[in-house]
Amino acid sequence: MTGDTGKEDTLLDSGAATTPTEAALTPGGTGDRRPLAVAGYDVGEVIGRGGMGEVLLARDRRIGRDVAIKRMLTADASADALARFLREAQIQARLDHPAIVPVHELGHDAEGRPYFTMKRLAGTTMQELLGQNDAQLQRLLRAFVDVCLAIDLAHAKGVIHRDLKPSNIMLGDYGEVYVLDWGVARVTGDASAAPGEAAIVTLDGVTQSGAILGTPGYMAPEQALGTDVGPPADVYALGCILFEILAHEPLHPRGEGALGSTLGNNVEPPGRRRPERGIAPELDEACTDALASDPAARPTARALAERVQRYLDGDRDLERRRGLATAQLERAHTALVTGDRAVAMQAAGRALALDPESTAAATLVTRLMLEPPRDPPPGLRTELTAADATVVRDHARTSAWSYPVIIGCTPVLIWNGVESWPLVGAIIAVTLALTLGAWRIVQQPARDLRGMVPYLVGDVLLVTLVARLCGPLIITPTVACMMIMSAVAYPPVAGRTVLIVGGAIAGWLLPVGLEQAGILGSTWSVVDDAVLGGSHAIHLGGLPTIVLVFGGSLITIAIAGVHAAALSRANIDAQHKLVAQAWHLRQLLPTQAATDAGRDQIATG
Repeated sequence: MTGDTGKEDTLLDSGAATTPTEAALTPGGTGDRRPLAVAGYDVGEVIGRGGMGEVLLARDRRIGRDVAIKRMLTADASADALARFLREAQIQARLDHPAIVPVHELGHDAEGRPYFTMKRLAGTTMQELLGQNDAQLQRLLRAFVDVCLAIDLAHAKGVIHRDLKPSNIMLGDYGEVYVLDWGVARVTGDASAAPGEAAIVTLDGVTQSGAILGTPGYMAPEQALGTDVGPPADVYALGCILFEILAHEPLHPRGEGALGSTLGNNVEPPGRRRPERGIAPELDEACTDALASDPAARPTARALAERVQRYLDGDRDLERRRGLATAQLERAHTALVTGDRAVAMQAAGRALALDPESTAAATLVTRLMLEPPRDPPPGLRTELTAADATVVRDHARTSAWSYPVIIGCTPVLIWNGVESWPLVGAIIAVTLALTLGAWRIVQQPARDLRGMVPYLVGDVLLVTLVARLCGPLIITPTVACMMIMSAVAYPPVAGRTVLIVGGAIAGWLLPVGLEQAGILGSTWSVVDDAVLGGSHAIHLGGLPTIVLVFGGSLITIAIAGVHAAALSRANIDAQHKLVAQAWHLRQLLPTQAATDAGRDQIATG
C-alpha cells in the first residue's frame, strides 16, 4: 500500500492476540462510533480499526502538522486492555529511534477515552515489496539493517517486540524505515532498567490461558511454546525476515503448518532452498545463525545488522570465501582425475568466482578452456560433432562445384576425337555421382567414416579413369593430389592418412599394373631420352591435344589451389579465433603480477 493514507493504522491493534496488523486493517468492530473531539486538533477520517482501537487522521492546529490519532474504541474498556493501550504508547514514546514511530502526546478525549498522537506515515510495507518481482535486494537489505538497529535499541531499553514480520516494517518514500505494531511488546523485569521504566505496565508471555502473542511463521520456537521470551525471540523473527528477503519465499509455510514447521525446527539455509538465486555465503550463514534452535546461539540484533552491513559495504568475509574457493578447487582437481571434466569446469569456475584473485583457479580455468580433453565428455562431444558438420558442409560445397569443371572438359575431348565412349562416359558418370554426393553431404553431413566410404571410392575410381584417359604421367598425379587434399579436409576421415593416400596411389597405379600385365594397352613408354604418353580413349594430335593437356593441367592446378586455400583459410581462422579467445580470457583472469599489484595498492591505501 502506498500513498499517505497512513501505515500508522498498522499500529492499531493493542488487543489482538496474534496478528495486530491484520486486525488493524479490518474495518468494523464494536464500541462507540461518535466523532472524536480532541482540543487543538481537526480530526478527519478513520484510516484503520482493530478490536479495541482505531486510528484517525488529524491536523494539529497549534503547530500546523498532520498527525495520526489512536484512541480506545470504548470508554468502558477493561483494566487489562487499558493498560496494554497505554503501554503501547509509552513504549513507542520511550524508544527514541528514527525507525520507531514517535509519539507526540498522550491524553484523554472529551469522553474520557485515552488517545495518543503519532507521526503520520506514508510508504510501502516490506511485505508488499517482497511480493513484487522487481524488488531490489540492496534496498531491502539496507532497510533490514535499520530494523535490526531499532530492535537493538529496544532490547537495550528492555523491550521485546514479539511480532516482527515484513508487514510490520514500512519503507517510506524518502528512504525512511519504520518498525510498526508495538502493541504486543513486552518489557523485561531487568532491575538495571533505566529510571522511569518501571512505570510501564509489563505483561507475561501469555495474555490469557492458551493465547500466544505473535505471528505463526515468524515467532521463535520458544515463543510458540508460550514460554517467557527474551531478545533472541526477536532475532529469530529477524532471521525469518532475512530468509524471505534472500529466498523470496517464507521460511515456514503460511497457515496451520507454520507452528508445526517452527516447532519441528525445519530450518533450511536460504542458499540451499533456492540455489538458483546465488545467495552470498555470508548472508546465508548470518541468516542461518539467527534461526538457531538454541536462543543462546543466536547473535544479537546489532551483530546481525553488522554482518549484513559488512556485506553491503563490500567486506564479504574474504577468508571464508577463500576457504570455500580452496574447497571448490580441490573438488575440481578430483573431478579432473576421475575424468568428469564438466564438474571440474564448474567447480573451477566457482572457485574463481569466490576468490577472483586466485591464480591457481585462474590457471585451472585457462587449462580446461584451452586444452582439449583426451576423452571429451558427452556435452562437448556433441558440440564438436556439430562443429565438424559445419566444416564438412563447407568443404563439400566447394567440391560440389569443382567436379562439374571436369565434365566441362568434354567438348575438348570430343574436339580431339573420342575413340572409347565407354571410358569417357564412365568419367562423366563418376564425376556426376561425386557432384551429387557432395551436394548430399552439404544437406546432411557425414558423421563417420562409413558415410564417407562411397565418396572415397568414387575419388579412387576417378583417378583410375583419368589415368587411363590421359596416361599416368601428365594430368593424373595432379588429380590424385587434388583428391587427397579434398578428402583430408573432412573431419570423419582426417586421421585416416594411410587410407586416403594409399587409395589415391592405388587408383593411380592400378591401370599401370594392368598395362604392364598386358591386360590393357599401354598409355606410356620410354623411347631413347624421351618419356612418351598416349591414350586409348581419345585421338591425340594437333591443337586440340595442346589445349587438352595444358587446359586440363591448368584446371586441376586451379581446383587444387582453391581447395588448399580453403583449408589454409579455415585453419588460420580457427587458430586466430583460439588465440583471440585465449587473449580475452587472460584479460579476465588474474595474473600473479596483477594480484600482487592490487594487494600492494590496498596495503598502501
